[in-house]
Amino acid sequence: MTNLFKKSAVYILFGLMTGGFTLTPAASQTVKVAQSTTMEVIGGAKPPMGWLQFCKAFASDCAVKPAKPVRVKLSAAKLAELDRVNRAVNAEIAPVTDMELYGVEELWTYPTEGKGDCEDYVLLKRRALIEAGWPRQALLITVVRDLKGDGHAVLTVVTDRGDYALDNQAEDVKPWADTGYTFVKRQSQADANQWVLLGDGIGPVGVATAP
Repeated sequence: MTNLFKKSAVYILFGLMTGGFTLTPAASQTVKVAQSTTMEVIGGAKPPMGWLQFCKAFASDCAVKPAKPVRVKLSAAKLAELDRVNRAVNAEIAPVTDMELYGVEELWTYPTEGKGDCEDYVLLKRRALIEAGWPRQALLITVVRDLKGDGHAVLTVVTDRGDYALDNQAEDVKPWADTGYTFVKRQSQADANQWVLLGDGIGPVGVATAP
């Protein structure tokens, strides 16, 4: 991990915990918890190539033992925390493709120099929430088709009020079914290194899959 990323992550986490970031009025208002739905898991799936590559580069982040699935008890305060993390990371990172940044089609990593693509946003949000005390089993990297039909990644959070999505293409944290996306596959709750196929998954979406 580069010193630049360490400084960036510490800065983001400090800002989130101390309220140091300037949020838009919508983010500073009381966030109401609504009943959502839980995604349907219909079977196993191959992990994206980007995840396997990420695990080689950041082995300690992937060296976790299988654990019992967890649903976070979602209060207005918890949902507001998700909202703050989503907005803070979205504001700090500029969207840039892997080809523009690294000269390759796909590379999952933590954002550097304040730039990254959708998977990089997800990885940083996931890490920030884990370090803030959220259970890993409830924070799942998820592959979707976005509103244009393109491959995209979001972070889904499993709660007792349903599954919510943190997205670099949206400021608001939404119930997954309200995003308009087609949800294809995500990490297993029990084992972050295993992936599962979701109920409306319809095949590869431009996020490379392991052979």
